[in-house]
This record gives sequence, structure tokens and C-alpha cells, in this order.
Amino acid sequence: MFNLKIFVAAALFAGSANAWFRLPCTLPLVHERVDPIVNPGITSQHTHTVHGGSNFGMNSTYDTLRASDCTSCRVAEDLSNYWFPKLYFQDPKTKKFEAVPNGGLLIYYLSRGDEDSSNGGPGLKAFPKDFRMISGSPQARSSKSVTAGSQEDLAQRAVQWACLRYSSGNSGYEGVGGFPTTNCESGFQSRLHFPSCWDGVNTDSANHKSHVAFLSGLDNGKCPDTHPIGLVHLFYEVTWDVDSFADRWNESDGWPFVLATGDATGYSWHGDFQNGWDVDVQQKAIDLCNNPNDDTINGVLEACKHVTVLDAAVANNCKIPAVVDEDVDGPMDSLPGCNPLQAGPGDATLYTDANCPK
Repeated sequence: MFNLKIFVAAALFAGSANAWFRLPCTLPLVHERVDPIVNPGITSQHTHTVHGGSNFGMNSTYDTLRASDCTSCRVAEDLSNYWFPKLYFQDPKTKKFEAVPNGGLLIYYLSRGDEDSSNGGPGLKAFPKDFRMISGSPQARSSKSVTAGSQEDLAQRAVQWACLRYSSGNSGYEGVGGFPTTNCESGFQSRLHFPSCWDGVNTDSANHKSHVAFLSGLDNGKCPDTHPIGLVHLFYEVTWDVDSFADRWNESDGWPFVLATGDATGYSWHGDFQNGWDVDVQQKAIDLCNNPNDDTINGVLEACKHVTVLDAAVANNCKIPAVVDEDVDGPMDSLPGCNPLQAGPGDATLYTDANCPK
């Protein structure tokens, strides 16, 4: 298993000032093709790694999540679910797919934007009950030409990555959209910003995006007039152990890692969030755990006295069986579901099990 301590230490990024905490989610709750936001009640198109409350399921609601018996994330009052597509290695010789291990999910809850009280605003709001949202697109295979500073531009810039190489002495590098081209000896990080401006009315929308908007500077700045309510800024960071496959490929082969969406470009990186917080506890933490006089200003989870921090071993023991009975780890001849590799640059076609091309 990838070293979680190394993962957490490596995951601190330059923009973390004013973080009220970093929430580690350790071993996943489950890996499976379930997505209660995009595909409620049916099998999802691609495989996800899921963290959080144990009542995750095809028809999860706020109330069912609040009744969860445990969580794989380290705050007892947070029974939310957080999920993202799995990453696979495609062996250049056999063409088979194998799941890539990772060190868990690190979630940044950041005090950001002009609505934040530390920036002179009225204060950020907790996620409301029944709130859910997604960031990124499973169909994307390239960057599109959009107006700089537009919501479309911000949405593309929200999909980020870093190739960590400090353990090898090589220089690391990072990018927006796409994948690296070399081995990442200290881990390949998938990063994702979520919108943090809310319309104040809808807890979801048809595309699971329209009820929210990005800050004008992505992780800081102003909310648009259409979405005036500032929420805490959510940021995912997943560190994949790609180095464990280093002896099985060469740079001349091309980068051999693909997302569960059938994406060898990396542009389809995305994530989902379904709120399961005790809203009152989260609001108190937002208001009181951003204090320049203690370690909450540095994002130290344990310094926030308004949440109950779980031991990592307790979080690790929170597991549920997969609803969809299939191999999601490999080696496999094809990715779970119907996900043929689609290189773009146009958007990919999303297939279901029923309309899978032969």
C-alpha cells in the first residue's frame, strides 16, 4: 500500500493559507460502478473509488448518509461521500488493465473568496442538507477554446495534476488537464477544485453543476451575481503509486495509465460530492476553526475543537461490500463497464452496458 504519511506530507500546496482543515480519508470505503448523483438507482458507467459514510449506495440521500454506521474519513460528524474514477495501468505488452494503488484521498476544506469573513465578507456557509455537486467531466479528452476567466475556463482549470519526483532527485512538474509523460517516483497527484459559490436556492441541478459556480480566481476572488452565497472551498488530492509499475514501461511507449472512463489523455478527471455533514457542526467549524492564533490557520485538523477526529485505524476499518459484483482490480482485458479507450480530441461517447459497441 502506498505510504499515507508520505502522501499527506507531499500534499501540502502553496495556496493552503487560511485552510481551516485538511481532512484525510484513508483506505477507500468501496470501489464500484455506483454513482447516486449522476446515475441514481442504476449501475454507473465507470468504476469509482469511494470514501466517506458507510450508507453510500445507488439511492443515497442526506438522511440515509446521516444514518451511516461509520466513515472512512477522519471526522465523525462528516458522513458525506466523496468519489472519483479509478486509475489503471495498461501493460504495453499484454494490453491488460490493472488498478493503480493510491495513498487515500486528502480533502482540503478552505476558507476562500471575498465572502469569507477573513477577507471582509459576511462569512462562508456550510453545505446545506441534500447538497451535491460534481466538478470535471468524464467525457472530456482535451482543453477547449473558451473565454479567459469564464466559468467554462475556470471549470477546465479546476482539473489539475502534479508529477512528484523528490525521492529520485528529478525535478517534479505539474499541469492543468492531461497527464504527465514520465514516471513520477514520489507519486502522481490528481487534483480537483470544486465550485464554491451557490445560488442559495437549489441543492442540485440537472447537470449537477448549474446551482454552483467557481470563484473568479478559481480558489479565491468573487462569486458571480447569479451565485452570491460563498461556501467553503472543496479541493481533492489523490496520490497514485505509479512508480510501482516503473519497470514495466518506457517513456518511448507513451504514458501507460488510463482513467476508468476509458481515457488515456487525463482530461476526464472529475469528482463527486454528496453532503452528509452535521450542518450545525460544519458551520461552527467554518466560523471558529480559521483562527490566526492557533494551528487551525495552518489547516491542522486536530486543532479544530468543534469536530471529533477519528483515529486512522478506525477510519480504515469502515468498509462496505460492492453492490456491483465484478472485478475492478484486474488484470483485465477491458475496463469495467463499457469503456473503450477514446483519445479525442472531441468529447468521448459514454456507453452503458446495454448499448456497448461490439
